This record gives sequence, C-alpha cells and structure tokens, in this order.
Amino acid sequence: MATESEISDGDQLDRELAELLEVERFEPPPEFRERALLKDPAVYEQASRDPLGWWTRQAEDLHWFSRWDTVLDDSDPPFYKWFVGGTLNVSYNCLDRHVEEGRGERVAFHWRGEDGQERDITYADLLAEVQRFANALKDLGVRKGDVVGIYLPMIPEVVVSMLACARIGAPHNVVFGGFSAEAVRERMEFSQAKLLITVDGAARKGTTAPVKDRVDEVMGGLPSLEKIVVVRSKGTACEMQQGRDVFYDEIVAAADPHCPAEALDAEHPLYILYTSGSTAKPKGILHTTGGYLTGVSATHRYVFDLKPETDVYWCAADVGWVTGHSYIVYGPLSNGATSVMWEGAPDYPHKGIWWEIIERYRVSILYCAPTAIRACIKWGSQWPRKHDLSSLRLLGSVGEPINPKAWLWYHKVIGGERCPIVDTWWQTETGAIMITPLPGITATKPGSATFPFPGVFAEVLDESTGEPLPEGQGLLVLTRPWPSMLRTLYKEEDRFIETYFSRFGRETYLVGDAARRDKDGYFWVIGRIDDVVNVSGHRLSTAEVESAIVAHVDVAEAAVIGQHDEDTGQAIVAFVTLQGTLEGDESTIEGIRGTVADRIGKFARPKRIIWADDLPKTRSGKIMRRLLRDIAEGRALGDVTTLRDPAVMGELEQRVSELQAQED
Repeated sequence: MATESEISDGDQLDRELAELLEVERFEPPPEFRERALLKDPAVYEQASRDPLGWWTRQAEDLHWFSRWDTVLDDSDPPFYKWFVGGTLNVSYNCLDRHVEEGRGERVAFHWRGEDGQERDITYADLLAEVQRFANALKDLGVRKGDVVGIYLPMIPEVVVSMLACARIGAPHNVVFGGFSAEAVRERMEFSQAKLLITVDGAARKGTTAPVKDRVDEVMGGLPSLEKIVVVRSKGTACEMQQGRDVFYDEIVAAADPHCPAEALDAEHPLYILYTSGSTAKPKGILHTTGGYLTGVSATHRYVFDLKPETDVYWCAADVGWVTGHSYIVYGPLSNGATSVMWEGAPDYPHKGIWWEIIERYRVSILYCAPTAIRACIKWGSQWPRKHDLSSLRLLGSVGEPINPKAWLWYHKVIGGERCPIVDTWWQTETGAIMITPLPGITATKPGSATFPFPGVFAEVLDESTGEPLPEGQGLLVLTRPWPSMLRTLYKEEDRFIETYFSRFGRETYLVGDAARRDKDGYFWVIGRIDDVVNVSGHRLSTAEVESAIVAHVDVAEAAVIGQHDEDTGQAIVAFVTLQGTLEGDESTIEGIRGTVADRIGKFARPKRIIWADDLPKTRSGKIMRRLLRDIAEGRALGDVTTLRDPAVMGELEQRVSELQAQED
C-alpha cells in the first residue's frame, strides 16, 4: 500500500507531467548536441541525394576479406542484393578485429544472473569460446549452409552460439525462450534444422523451468535433426539420448581452440527468424551477411550516439527477438561496445532491479520497450528514485508505438530531463532501425518516431489511390531498398512477394502498419493493418492464437483481436464458441489460457474471453474481426447487412456490455 509521502510525490509528478505535455517538441540538449557523432542536419540531404554512396561509407567501416564489385543489384526486384562480390564474416567483425586492434580486454558483456551471479566477459574471452564452439559444431557435422536451431535463455552461451554459427556460415534459427517446446519443434521443422542448442533449465523468477525435458517431449521424429547440444546452466538433471545429445561444456573442452573465420559471400544467409503472419504458419524471415551487418552497425552507432570507449549500453530485450539479434548481439559487438546482459525479468527479485543494474554498471544508454516503461509507471517512481541514474545520457524505445504519457515519464523520471529519447520504428523484416530521431539533431515529439534514418526512404500512401500523403493518415511503405532488408521468406518466395510487394508493386515494400504524417513531416506509427496482435512488443498472428484456443477440447471456434491495453500495448481478446454449450465457467477459461500457454507461450494467453454463440462472418465464411474490434472498443458498427447472420452482432454487443458491467 502506498504511503502518504508516495501519494504526495505521485500527485506532484502528475502535475509536472501535465506541464510537460504542453511542450510540443524537445530539442537535443546543447551539451549533448555538441558531443554527438552526427550533429549536422545536412546528413539527411546528403544521404537522400546519394543513398548508395551513404551506404558504401557505412559498409567501409566493416572488415571485408574482399571488396564488392557492385553496391546494389536491383535487376530483379524485390530480390535485391547488396555489396555483390564482397566477402566478410560477421563473427570476425564482432570479435577478431577488436582483439587484433588491442581491444581484447574490453568488456563485451557485463552479465548478471537472476540470482545475482555476475560475469564480465571480454572480447578476448568471447573470441576464445566462439572459436572452440565453432569447431565443436563442425565436429558434430555442421557445415556451411546447415541450419542450427538455438533455444536458450539470456545466458552468455546464446551469444556464443550465434557467433559460432556465423563464423562457419551455418544460418541460425533462434527461438525466443518464452515460446513453448511445440513452437520450437514447429520452427525446427520448417527450417529443417540439423542441430539444436538448448539448456538444462532456465531461471523463472526464483524457480527453474526444465527446458531440455520439455524439448524431448516434442522433438522426436524430425528427420533433419541429428544432434542436440545441452548447456548446463542450472544444474538441472535431464535425460540425454545416446548418440544424439551432447553437453556443451564437454564438446567445447574437447574442441580445437583455433577456428579461422570463414570468408562468406555478402549475400550468404546469416539467420532465419520466424515471425507471425496473417495465417497460422509463421514466416521465416531470411537475413544475409553483408547488408544486414552494415545496417545494424550503422544504426547502432548513430541512433545511440555510441562512444565505445566510455559508454555502457543496455538493450533490455531478449536475444530471441530481432531486437536482441540486432541490438544486443550484432550491432553492439560490431561496434566494440560494452553491454549489459540481464537474465531475469524487470520485476524480480524486486521492482527496482533495472535501476539497481543501471547504478551497478553505470549504464549510459538504455533501450527498452514501452510495455516495460508502462509497467514501471504502474509500480511507481519510488523504485527508480532509490538509485543513482546519473550515468544515463540517452534513452531508447522499441517494439511498439509509445504513448506520450509514458514517453514523458521516461524522459523525466528515468532521464532526469537531460537524456534525448530515440523512439525507434522497425521490424523483424527490416533488420535494423528505419524511422528514428538522431539524438544530436532531431527535435522529438512524444509518441512520434520522427523521420527516416539517413538512406531510408519512407512514405505514407493514401489507402485508396496509393499516392503519397505529405500530411494525413494512410499506409506506411518503404520505397527504396536498404541493406538490412529481408531477402525472402525462407523457402517461400511466392509468399514473400505476396506479403510485402503485391499491393503497390515490386519496388514498394508494404510495411503492414498504418501511419500518419503531421504538418511538420513527422511520422506517427499507429498500428497493424493486418490480423497481427502486438503484445508487449511480441507480434502474434490472430490465426496462430486461434489455432491454439481451438485445440482445447471444449472449443468449437474462436476469433482473436487485439485491444488497447495500458500495460502491454495490446491485449488479446478471444471470442470463443464452445461445443454443446454457450457459456463456460472459470475452469474452462483457465483451461483455454493454459492450452495457449502450452502451445505458444504464457505471453499469448487471452486477457479476456467472451463467449459467443456464433461469430460475424461473410457469406463466404470469413470471420469479420474488424467488427469484433468495433464491439470490443464500443464503436458504432454501421452496415452489417452483408453478414451471413446480421443478428449475431446484436447478441455479441449485449454479451460484451454485460461482461464490462461485471468487470466494472
């Protein structure tokens, strides 16, 4: 229960935030601008005038074994190729060159375990471990081009695994540790992974989840999967199948310590990362080597104004999502950054753990999701105020649009009104940040991602005409290729074209988000235009969740929508038709939520379940989720006469109204 002083402090903070809401835009602090890597707005015009020259200069900051012949091959859109003919290695760029240039003793990661355990891992340490594990993978039969699955929590071995794969040219397929074992199997099957790297157990707020045993329950019978490597992280006993399973520490100890980095073509696949689509089958986003590393290295350096000699950088995401790939692993390491890596949740062992970590390691750059910021607001400003956050000089936001109140709280309570905020928009598909402030240049508006990064070309198009809108709301698109863009959907080239390049032609990438531009040209990303729900920055297709709900024995049919939620950005609302009865009880609700947790993960559980005798469908049988969103949000429905049974809408409106009355 809040004390009187805390209530008083909260009231004072609310008044101060209300005053800040009157500020239209926030200029970069003069002292920050003075020291910024980019401080001349002319960089936008220079990159716009000569984008290939701009990206060439960014690529030249990397180490190449052989230089490219052609910067961009755009002869067969949308199958663009960058730095054609060049060869490089991501692992070499992230490790070897730093060690060779005398930075081997620089800390790459301050790792902190949920139980308080700490490890400082230098670039030299990381290089030594990566070389041994790369050789161990080769000893197990992994060759260039073989897909390796990675299902690990936030422990140093997840970074080692990714870099070891990159070193030998084996594309990795990382699965977020919060996904269920069934989701891992699905992704291993789709990608035809040859080997899977997993863990004995994972920390879960003071308990240990038995990961390997759950993997064993579902991983049998995959013809491509030959080996499973098990990291002994928590000392949890697990079954080991003879001839298939090996322990990470044993094979690393037995491996040769020297493994030269393979010179790989710029277009060689670096990784596959599955993301939800508008159907139940996830999409395998394929990223390649040269263009991707160019994009993440440049954006990490300039968006976060990185000074690797002095900064301590913390991206508080998970390596299992693209944010972790690009801005925990590849971007920071390619730039020689010192990062923090935290194993646990933001509220365990207490709600001030993030701020304790920032104080402990003198973090200067923090990059996190609006969901986390909103949770911190809910917990109260007394938690961050217990700690010295004066080391912070830059704040970032990622994963979803941030509402102005959360932006202002972040600015005032965490940043002390001295730290620029880079509110970034990008996707798994884009590989790197696309729309963002440049902290030494851009005047920010709370809630706006501001302008495209130099060398990126974005427009808002009229939904009807396809014409650019200098002001107003429409569909967000990217109109020119960029180095870090996805190359295709893994083994689904037709789906790649259909999903991203069918509506406005093969040279215009349809983002899938609605956006608006204001009178000053600022971009405001509004949200998805397809049937994808964004929960705490995690994108889930409605069909994927619906499939999990229908797997429950009592469910006949389900339709899922996303509804605005103060804590998670969007919450999953499920309209469910049961078999043989109209309405279930609490045990039915918990059973459905448990089924979704088992098949996808706990974060995908519906927050609200609304019983429905039938669902609104067109005469062809398509469920009209738009109408369900209107009901859930209390909007007028308009004409519903085209539905197969218009009376369904009245019944659902009544049921939602009754449920809301109960909740109130």
